[in-house]
Amino acid sequence: RPNILLLMADDLGIGDVGCYGNTTLRTPNINRLAEDGVTLTQHIAAAPTCTPSRAAFLTGRYPLRSGMVSSRGNRVLQWTAVSGGLPESETTFAKILKNEGYATGLIGKWHLGLNCESPSDHCHHPLNHGFDYFYGMPFSMMGDCLRWDLSEKRAGLELKLNFCVQILALAVLTVAAGKLTGLVSVPWMPVVWLTIVAVLLCVISHFVGTLIVHADCFLMRNHSITEQPMLFQRTTSLMLQEAVSFIKRNKHGPFLLFVSFLHVHVPLVTTEKSLGKSVHGLYGDNVEEMDWMVGQILDTLNKEGLTDNTLVYFTSDHGGSLESQLGNHQYGGWNGIYKGGKGMGGWEGGIRVPGIFRWPGVLPAGRVIDEPTSLMDIFPTVVQLGGGQVPQDRDQSGRWPGTSHPWWLGAGAHSGHQFLMHYCEGFLHAARWYQRSTGTVWKVHFTTPKFHPEGAGACYGRGVCPCSGAGVIHHDPPVLFNLSRDPSEAHPLTPATEPLFHQVMERVAQAVKEHQQTLTPAPLQLDSLNNIWRPWLQPCCGVFPLCWCSQEEHQ
Repeated sequence: RPNILLLMADDLGIGDVGCYGNTTLRTPNINRLAEDGVTLTQHIAAAPTCTPSRAAFLTGRYPLRSGMVSSRGNRVLQWTAVSGGLPESETTFAKILKNEGYATGLIGKWHLGLNCESPSDHCHHPLNHGFDYFYGMPFSMMGDCLRWDLSEKRAGLELKLNFCVQILALAVLTVAAGKLTGLVSVPWMPVVWLTIVAVLLCVISHFVGTLIVHADCFLMRNHSITEQPMLFQRTTSLMLQEAVSFIKRNKHGPFLLFVSFLHVHVPLVTTEKSLGKSVHGLYGDNVEEMDWMVGQILDTLNKEGLTDNTLVYFTSDHGGSLESQLGNHQYGGWNGIYKGGKGMGGWEGGIRVPGIFRWPGVLPAGRVIDEPTSLMDIFPTVVQLGGGQVPQDRDQSGRWPGTSHPWWLGAGAHSGHQFLMHYCEGFLHAARWYQRSTGTVWKVHFTTPKFHPEGAGACYGRGVCPCSGAGVIHHDPPVLFNLSRDPSEAHPLTPATEPLFHQVMERVAQAVKEHQQTLTPAPLQLDSLNNIWRPWLQPCCGVFPLCWCSQEEHQ
């Protein structure tokens, strides 16, 4: 049974990697993986945002099946202190491999929940989902962690609080003026209380950025908080140190290590030695530093004599973010020739990601596979390589390649996927059909986000594109593309330009209907009740909001 090393970038665009066509960013270590292994060119995330994509990756199931979606615009878990998260009833590949005797570790980002009813029940914690060891960030990197102008929550909260302060101040002045002039006859006590509330809101508004940093930007080792807030100048080396240490501790194997990089999500925390080294500014520096980290981890495998007995896999959770832009500075990734990006429903730029496998002596070096594959395929792949069994009591969407299966070895036959559904929250935006008889990949879009301004390729001014409501277009008839000829989704087909138009539409409609018949309701973990900040669930090293500790021994 091989050791298994899974490497996942955060928000990396498929066009940012040399082996996928980039000629200006230096990614020699990721390129080396591709040269020594198998490269997947149609590797698809199950969602274009972090939380649902990662849930699908770990479970091999569409996120809708586990309830890791929303119907109200919450694309990801919004805080650490929410009750939503990956349900305990879900089975991850880590849980199965742990039962098969594997040492299982997660280093880096989690973003799949933490607690349910108390700050210490850890119902959604990685250790409750099959990982023996966890070191990292239970939430996600945010611009707010460094009080960036690119703000996920702070700026909006400050605006709302400031508006409330202004309304209260106006009310206080109006009542006080009326009282002094004799126009209103109310006691002074309500005026005093309104004044106190306005002052408190003003103070809270001033400190809300600090509160967010303390609430969400912290590190944990297993169940203990080790650094709150994070000292970002040493975060990269701490993550690398932990990954290397886990490999050395468990070199007698077998082990499963999931390295979930904090790179390359804003605020693009980059060490001083990597700054200014790329031709693409801070984003490029961050990508190249992550590639260096990949190299250090691979070198550790080599030094410990583990390379030939370790399956290594590299990917990103979804496409690069086109909205991560300030002025003329782009802080998000590049998705190459593919349209759209992070959060944009079913467009290729948000869901087509790098996919590289290396296993010397088993997988052929330099092989390129053009068959549709999915991040969900990792679940059955690692489960069966580790000697486990894929659960039969639930619908699984991942496909196991098998050591004799053609796409695994690159012998040119067929992917296990005939159809893939592309969801945006709980809404089906698109579907992909791999027509095996002709080798053609068709894509049907039922709903797409409105790009604003027109032609910009992103939803500027809106944040991440919405999945429903006034911000999307429902297509009747749906929009059809031939991805085999038009991977950029630039030329929609019509009955006049495509003789098979109606045949393709009917076949995809039938597949969608059959898929929807297999869906069973699950509590939506990202909807409002499960996704609002709850003070009593706030992890805190100290007494909130005075959460402060630093227990790391940095080497």
